[in-house]
Formats: sequence, structure tokens, C-alpha cells
Amino acid sequence: MYLKLDGHNWRHVWVVSDLHGCYQMLMDEIKQRQLNPYEDLLICVGDLIDRGPDSVKCLQLLNEKWFYAVRGNHEQMALDALHNKSFGLWLMNGGVWFAELKGEEQQQALELFRQCETLPWIIEITCANGVNVIAHADYPSSQYEWDKPVPKQQILWDRERLRELMSGQEKGIAGADHFWFGHTPLREAV
Repeated sequence: MYLKLDGHNWRHVWVVSDLHGCYQMLMDEIKQRQLNPYEDLLICVGDLIDRGPDSVKCLQLLNEKWFYAVRGNHEQMALDALHNKSFGLWLMNGGVWFAELKGEEQQQALELFRQCETLPWIIEITCANGVNVIAHADYPSSQYEWDKPVPKQQILWDRERLRELMSGQEKGIAGADHFWFGHTPLREAV
């Protein structure tokens, strides 16, 4: 469920939010920021797939040494659909691209989904700015602890902490210096 990384092993560590199949947009940003694949690390907060035109290319990023990701709710919907042979929820949320793949392309996507089964739910990375915790939607506790059991469903789907934060009621999470989440589109970071 958890993965611990030492950010001092890289020159720069960047965190990117939900890619949703927008591979070229990511590549344009990487080029602009001059990411060096031999010295830098990019961590995605999940949701590599669905909605954009290049879900397979985004999944292929899992094979890059400079790229890590946590599991997002879209990867989980895909895994659930493939395991249960029940595709309705995933298709309604952008999974149509998978149904449109043919033969070898679909086999390649299935192999990449096997890699998604091993994605961590939470990454802890220590960098010059302190301890950073990365999860898809939330860390569902007021106190972060390495390897603490927390509800997986809330890690992937919860928006309650964000609602409280936006209304001035959220008190934050203790136990780490920074928390990085995606899942909910915002105009600016909070």
C-alpha cells in the first residue's frame, strides 16, 4: 500500500496531477521544464488513463525509470472492470478507449494494467523541503503515519477534506510536511 522513496537520489522531484490520457500535454510540460530522465523524478498522483487521447502512452510511462505513480480511482475502476467483467462504471467515466482497442493494442493495455495492480496507494518521499506524502484524493486521517492502515476507498475517492478546506473548516494533517493530492479539478493549488 505504501512506497517510501529518498528524494535526495534525484536532482529535481516533480509531482503532476491526473494525466487522464493527455500524454502530449505532459511531454510539452516536461520539455518546457527541461526534465532530465537520468537525474530527475516525476511522480503522478494517479489517474493516468481515461478522457484524453493517449491512455496507453500514459500507462507506458510506468516503464520509465524517471516516473512513479500512485493508484488513482480510474486505474481502480479499470482493474475492477477487468477482474469482475463488469464495465459499466468504467465506461461511463472514460474507459471507452479500452473497448475501442483491437487485438495487439488491447493485449498491450492489459499487460500495462497488470502493472497498475502493483501501484502503491501512497508514496512518501523525503526531499530538501521535508517529508512529502502523495496519494490520489486524500490521506484519510488527521495524523500521517508510515504504513498506517487507512481506508483505500477514501484514498481514491474522498473529497470531504477539500470541501472542509474550501469552507475554512479543515485543520490539516499532521505527521508530514507536505501532502499532494489530485482527483478534484481546481484552478489553483490549495
